[in-house]
Amino acid sequence: MALARARRRRSSITRLSPQAMAVSYVLLCAWAVVVIFPLYWLAITSLKTPIEVNGGPFYLPFRDFKPTLESWRYIFVDLREDTFRPYLNTLVVGLTSTAITLLLGSMAAYGLVRMRYRVRLGAVASFVTALAVVVVAVVIGAPWQLAVVGGLALFLLLLQTAARRSKRALGNDDIAFWMISQRMLPPVAIVIPIYIFFEQLGLLDTWTALIIAYVASHLPIVVWLMRDYFQSVPIELEESAAIDGASRYRIFRSVVLPLSVPGLVATFLFVLVFAWNEYLIALFLTSANAQTLPLTVAAQNATRGPQWWYMSVLILIMIVPVIALAIALERYIARGLLVGAVKG
Repeated sequence: MALARARRRRSSITRLSPQAMAVSYVLLCAWAVVVIFPLYWLAITSLKTPIEVNGGPFYLPFRDFKPTLESWRYIFVDLREDTFRPYLNTLVVGLTSTAITLLLGSMAAYGLVRMRYRVRLGAVASFVTALAVVVVAVVIGAPWQLAVVGGLALFLLLLQTAARRSKRALGNDDIAFWMISQRMLPPVAIVIPIYIFFEQLGLLDTWTALIIAYVASHLPIVVWLMRDYFQSVPIELEESAAIDGASRYRIFRSVVLPLSVPGLVATFLFVLVFAWNEYLIALFLTSANAQTLPLTVAAQNATRGPQWWYMSVLILIMIVPVIALAIALERYIARGLLVGAVKG
């Protein structure tokens, strides 16, 4: 009996043999070194002089080189304004755009999960046609007020005639796929129109331009992630609240959102990282006032070559807040990312 129990323990998928555990720990330690070494390299590079960086590799402080805070002093004292302004811009734009995106995306995702949409393809085609006519009219010089009125009239006419003959309809899954498909376009394909759009509005080099662009860019990600999470919330809880007289908004606010905190936290951090590290849109839409930290880091690649010692300091102060936030919210993130992985 004891031998049979020992065999069952060894054959369990949750138990590994000593040899397998040893191999696992060796592989995990090797992977930990691969992951942590870039952070260690940044830390020690920020404590080196330019001569020591270019004359390396030196990896052991006080043995291979003498640590110095000269790079830190240069970034925080000599370039104080040029460091804190991009940092503030990154903080404000990242947190604001992520909060707005999470709010709008969560409501859109809930609507796609709990409400059924059947939009005729003809109605969509009519709207696109009317919109194209308005754009063309404005481009050729027609007054925009007249173009909008004409486009609206054309849309209503097509909606009552050609659209009625269309029998094919778009549902919730089609809408969700259309939204996430917007992320398939490379950012460089849309950044020029975005630049022209904000230039015409006089919003270049402002927080507003970056926030609007980031919200539009990251909204599909929030919708896709939260849509999957809301599907795991038992609908019986919402039906019970509806029987008690709660409105749809009250159900969403008081029942669904509290149950979705892990998913909201994981999605918030996921989108915040995208906004925090975004480079291309910020490069086109900002120059000095609204410049973000990724641009400041890239600016250290001057005519004399990459100034790794200054770049290391900037990268460290850029990634530390996100890492600290991820550690603080670890338990929520783990639960949020695993939702849907075991659905059958």
